[in-house]
Amino acid sequence: MAAVLGLGACGLAAARDDDKGKKADPVGTWKCEYEIGGQKRTSTLTVKKDGDKLAGTMSWPDKQEAKLKDVKLKGDELTFSADREFMDNKFTIAYKLKVEGDKLTGKGEADFGGETRSFDIEGKREKEKQDK
Repeated sequence: MAAVLGLGACGLAAARDDDKGKKADPVGTWKCEYEIGGQKRTSTLTVKKDGDKLAGTMSWPDKQEAKLKDVKLKGDELTFSADREFMDNKFTIAYKLKVEGDKLTGKGEADFGGETRSFDIEGKREKEKQDK
């Protein structure tokens, strides 16, 4: 179960107003890392603007990609979900992340047969979308 859950991990960056009044831009590519069962894993998050809303996808090393669902930003907290398929099993992973500049931290959580499992996520924004 831990390996299945681990394949779906990554987070989405969010826009927020920092203490200096400068608004962070979530649009771009984020490299995410997490650990499940002692194994380090990675995923790539791509965020774009769709009108006045955020949208995006996550992709994993096995080339699978999922669209983000129910993307919501409140302050510096971003929540969304993504469906992941692994070994003929489909499950939804819910994400709750905090964005601080070019870094994000948070948790992913999924239900497996009535048991909720969670994992920590860390991500860094790639330089191409930064204006610093």
